[in-house]
Amino acid sequence: MQTTAPSAIDRLRAGLAHHSTDPSLIMLRQKARKLVREFNDLPEDQRTARTRTLASLFGSLGERTEIDAPLYCEYGQHVYVGDHFVSGPNCVLVDVGKVTIGNRVRFGPGVHVYAVARPLDPTQRAEGLEQAAPITIGDDVWIGGGSILNPGVTIGAGTTIGSGSVVLEDIPAGVFASGNPCRVVREL
Repeated sequence: MQTTAPSAIDRLRAGLAHHSTDPSLIMLRQKARKLVREFNDLPEDQRTARTRTLASLFGSLGERTEIDAPLYCEYGQHVYVGDHFVSGPNCVLVDVGKVTIGNRVRFGPGVHVYAVARPLDPTQRAEGLEQAAPITIGDDVWIGGGSILNPGVTIGAGTTIGSGSVVLEDIPAGVFASGNPCRVVREL
């Protein structure tokens, strides 16, 4: 019995290397861009419409979420947001991998979340290869403006990340961490 190779979507969701140039993945990104444009174009006083658009974009959306436009998502459907999430403008969610955002999380302006690992080998990059690298942000976390969360990191509950930090490794719960690369400064 002959089995078929997993699709690019199946490979992406399984965390396997896949070609980002696959037509099925391009279609998913186009759908996300349409919803992101719709969200970014909606006036702030149209709260119900904005929430409905985010609910269509994200994998799940908690209650009382406030996201300032502009927002950017690669797929959207891999983003899972808890209750009372607040994000400043210019948030970038490259959600090739699952992005889990806990309850009462706050992002300053310009926070970037990169849940994708791309090969260091230029030949593989030229082929469009990439791999999901999930990011998890615990409850009650503050990510300062201009910070970058790199592929595969976890930020523990109750932690604060200082503005402009570049997070390359997991950060434990209940600490203040800052810098490039981001390091624990002290316990909270």
